[in-house]
Amino acid sequence: MTRRQSKTVRIGKTAIGGNCPVAVQSMTNVSAHDFEGTLAQLQSLQDAGCDIARIAVPDEDTAPVFEYAKNGGITMPLVADIHFDYKIALAALRHGADKIRINPGNIGEEWKVREVAEACKASGVPIRIGVNSGSLDRKLLEKYGSPTGEAIAESALLQAEMLEKFGFSDTVISIKSSDVPKMIEASKIVAANSDYPLHLGVTEAGDKYSGIIKNSVGIGSLLTDGIGDTIRVSLTADPTDEVKAGIEILRSVGLWERGGVNIISCPTCGRTKVDIIDLVSKLREATSGIDTHGKTVNVAVMGCVVNGPGEAREADFGVAGGDGFGVFFRHGVPDGRIEEENIVPELINHIIKFIEE
Repeated sequence: MTRRQSKTVRIGKTAIGGNCPVAVQSMTNVSAHDFEGTLAQLQSLQDAGCDIARIAVPDEDTAPVFEYAKNGGITMPLVADIHFDYKIALAALRHGADKIRINPGNIGEEWKVREVAEACKASGVPIRIGVNSGSLDRKLLEKYGSPTGEAIAESALLQAEMLEKFGFSDTVISIKSSDVPKMIEASKIVAANSDYPLHLGVTEAGDKYSGIIKNSVGIGSLLTDGIGDTIRVSLTADPTDEVKAGIEILRSVGLWERGGVNIISCPTCGRTKVDIIDLVSKLREATSGIDTHGKTVNVAVMGCVVNGPGEAREADFGVAGGDGFGVFFRHGVPDGRIEEENIVPELINHIIKFIEE
C-alpha cells in the first residue's frame, strides 16, 4: 500500500505521521484521582505494547498525575483528555502532559482555545482535535440534517482552521463515530483535504466481541487505503485488550514492524483429530510475553493434511495434525512427529531457541 503523506508530529519522544510506524493507543479507565491505580494501569498498557496512552483529566487537582506516572517509570507519551475547562489543559501542560486532546467546540469562547493553543506552542506540545458524531455543533447538524460523515469531517477541519488562525499547526485530528461507514467517510474527507496526522477508531463500539469487529472493519479499511497514523480499538473491556487488538489489526495489514509470534491456525472441521482450539489458546498465552527482539516468528498450527502441510511449510515452525499427534515442520521441512500433549511445549522450545540464535 501507499501511505498518505501526512506531516510528522512529535508527542514526547514518539513521532507520528509521515513515514513513522502507525502507533497503537489506549486510554485508562481508572479515575485520575487514583494516582497509584492510574500508574498501575499505565504500566500494564506499556507492557502490552501500547505506544501512547490517554488519561481523562476532570479537574486541575488531577493534573499532577502525569508527573506521578513518569516518575513511576512510564516512558510512553501521555495525553491529557480535556473537556469544557481550558484551565485544566494549562494545568496538565505544567505537569508534563505530552499532548492535549480537546474538542474546541466544548471549550467555550475562542479566547480560551487561543490560550490553550499558545501554551501548547510554547511548550512544544501538540493538540489532538477530537470530534465525535455525538457532539457536533448545532449549526452543522442543521446544515446536514444529521451527524453525517461530511458533517463530522467539516467540524474537524473547521476546528483545525481555528487553531491555524491562532498560529498553531502541530495538530492531530481524530474523527470518530459509532457508525462504521460514517467514520470511514469522514476520515477519507479529512485525509483528502489536509495533511494532518489522523487518529482512527470506532467509538462506542461495544464489548470485546462486537468492538473488535467494528474497529477491524473501520480501521482496517482505512489502513489498507494508506490512511491513518495512530489507532485505538475502543472497547467496553480491559484497556490492554484494546492494545492487543490494535497490534493484531496492524499485523493483519502488514503494518506491524516490531515482531512477535504470529500464529496461523485453521478454523477446524470434522477432519481434525487434535484439539486445535485448545492448542492455539495455550500457544497464544505462552507466547504473548516472548520478546522476539523485533523479529516476526510465524507459527502454523493446522488440523489435518488438506491445508496443513502447505501452511506449515510456509511458516518458521508448524504442525499439521494427525490422529492425536502433529507432523512437525521446521522452516518448511518435515522433521518428525510430536504427540498432541507435547505440541505446545515443543513449539515454545523451538521458538525460543530460534530467537536466541
